[in-house]
Amino acid sequence: MSHSTLLTPRQAAERLGMSYPTLKHWILAGRIRTVKTPGGHHRIPLEALEEFLPAAAAQPGSTRISGRNQLLGTVASVTIEGFLAKVVLSVGNQRVTSIITADAARDLALKPGDQALALIKATEVMIGRP
Repeated sequence: MSHSTLLTPRQAAERLGMSYPTLKHWILAGRIRTVKTPGGHHRIPLEALEEFLPAAAAQPGSTRISGRNQLLGTVASVTIEGFLAKVVLSVGNQRVTSIITADAARDLALKPGDQALALIKATEVMIGRP
């Protein structure tokens, strides 16, 4: 039997870019594979995380990002004022706006027409009717 790296739930949550309580819910719901220690503690095999990571994480030489909510879009505008920058992405027929540091905008060298990812990390998402 091959030995896999086993992670604690906290370590696995960090790698997946989610909160510890959310991962505990996944474990209890059977959404993620775990093994139990002799003391009854859950451990998550490293390979059990693969299906929850973005496909880009598996490509050699690519930047690995654990955030699951990624929207690929086109930069519509970048406005830098002082220490902050407002970046607007067109994603389909919708717009996503983010306020990031001016340094980050300069480091990314964002300009209208470039492709970029909006990475969304939130503890909840609200749904409403138009």
